[in-house]
Parts: sequence; C-alpha cells; structure tokens
Amino acid sequence: AEKQEVPILYWLSGLTCTEDNFIQKAGAQNYANKHGIALVCPDTSPRTTPELEIPTEHDSYDFGSGAGFYVNATQTPWNKYYNMYNYINAELPLILKNSNLPLQLNNASIFGHSMGGHGALISYLRNPRLYKSVSAFSPICNPINCRWGQKCFGGYLGDDNKAEWIKYDSTELLRSFQPIGDGTKEIQILIDQGSDDQFLNDGDDNHNQLLPQNFKQAS
Repeated sequence: AEKQEVPILYWLSGLTCTEDNFIQKAGAQNYANKHGIALVCPDTSPRTTPELEIPTEHDSYDFGSGAGFYVNATQTPWNKYYNMYNYINAELPLILKNSNLPLQLNNASIFGHSMGGHGALISYLRNPRLYKSVSAFSPICNPINCRWGQKCFGGYLGDDNKAEWIKYDSTELLRSFQPIGDGTKEIQILIDQGSDDQFLNDGDDNHNQLLPQNFKQAS
C-alpha cells in the first residue's frame, strides 16, 4: 500500500466476537501483506457507552451485544443502534472512501465465519456489484430455520414479520438471486464447512444451526 492502491477484503466475525478476535488470532496480516490486500475487520454489534446501553443487551451470548446478526433492526429499542447491515454495506465503504487510504474502492470482497459467514453471504447476494466474491467458513446458511436465527430475527425484526426475515437469509436470497449484467457471469461463492462441526448437531436434540445443505439445494 506504500506503493499503490490495494484491494479490500472485509472480514465479519461470529457470535460473541469483537473485531479483535480475527485481528489477534488469525495471523492473516502476513498473508494480506504478502498479497497486497487491505483487511477491514468491523465489530459484530454496536458497542454503546454505559449510559446508552439497552436493558438485557448483555444478557445472552446469542442476542444483543456480540450478536448483531448483520441485520437492520426494525423493533424498538434495537432499531436505534442495531443496524449492522447498513453499517457493513453502506457506512463503512463511505468511511473508507473518505479516509484517503490507498484503497481500490471498486475492488472489494467479503468473508466471514458462522454468524459472520451469514453476514458475508447476505451482503454479497444483496449487493453483487459491491463485492467481487464471497467466502464463508461454517456459515449460518438458513437462519429462518435455525434457533440462532429465529431468536435474533424475532427480536430484531419482529416475530410476525417473516417477509423481513427472508431479506437476511442467504438460502432464500439465493433462490431469487438475479445475476448482474447479461447473466453470463458466474457468481463467486466459496463455503468451507467441516463435517465434524458441533453446530451441525447442536444440543441434546442435535439441532442443525448451520444448514449448509439447504444453501446447496437452493443453488
């Protein structure tokens, strides 16, 4: 980046994480430096000051702080701050544009893990002109049909607002995806899912939180 503008790669983290998890643990900086890529690692939810905290915001690992689920909340009181979808796909690119950093603003891709993989997939499928490709590690592929997604979507978007839920479900978005241009360009999606992942069989009832087979069937 000292010599030329570089492409952007956004990383979205999973439940309970902050932006520091990937930055401190992944060791990705060496690879990014080697290949000339700018890593951008946002947080997983808003982080309000104590006087602005929402009651119950920190009560559960899978809802509230650390679990913004990359949606724009419509329900009070969450809709005041919990608008992570807009933050990732509108506000953050604008911040980078105005930063004067040596970035190729029209050459960005996105990837993530678990909840962050979900966020990366929906961001790409809803904004195919904004991202060149998307990759996801063990993503939550069909949140309207898993407990994590149902809890967050119900709380942020409303239990009865299923039409809004579909806007943030990558499996449903893939079913209705319209390729850009003349439709001949292939979309670039890579999903890496381990077969022994505990969240393919979560809890005493072996609940599948990730549902990659649903995404595959939709393709």
